[in-house]
Amino acid sequence: MMRQSPNILKQNKLKQWTRITILLLLCLVILFVPFPIPDAPPTDRHIRIEASMFQFTPSEIKINKGDHVTVDLVSTDVVHGFSLDGYNFELKADPGQTSSGSFIANRTGVFRFRCSVACGNLHPFMIGKLQIGPNLLLFRGIILGFLAIIVALLSIKTKK
Repeated sequence: MMRQSPNILKQNKLKQWTRITILLLLCLVILFVPFPIPDAPPTDRHIRIEASMFQFTPSEIKINKGDHVTVDLVSTDVVHGFSLDGYNFELKADPGQTSSGSFIANRTGVFRFRCSVACGNLHPFMIGKLQIGPNLLLFRGIILGFLAIIVALLSIKTKK
């Protein structure tokens, strides 16, 4: 087996650290640089949510940033509440009644909504999801996954 000179070893280490640094910078760019996705124009949204024992229908809602959202909460059985995390928005509906309120979706992301009135044993599990804007976390995860596959393939190729 032939020994490499110290200069060649230093050059190889420098190349390896340069590749790792470039890879880390690329990952940071993927994670934090905004995507150039055009925003849809804001519209008026009217959403009817039915609350029954331990579930909201619909349980997942997708809207655009800037939309003026009116929520009609309809309780079908007992008193239910509607509280939207990240927003100062709450509704309360009596059995068989409808309660309405409005807000402007001024932040992007995924927000949970939950029942704010104790409605039974499974009350803590009565939650839903409001997605405002595109799911950028999913896009970023897919891109990072492809980057990981490329790095794995390159590392296998360089070891041969």
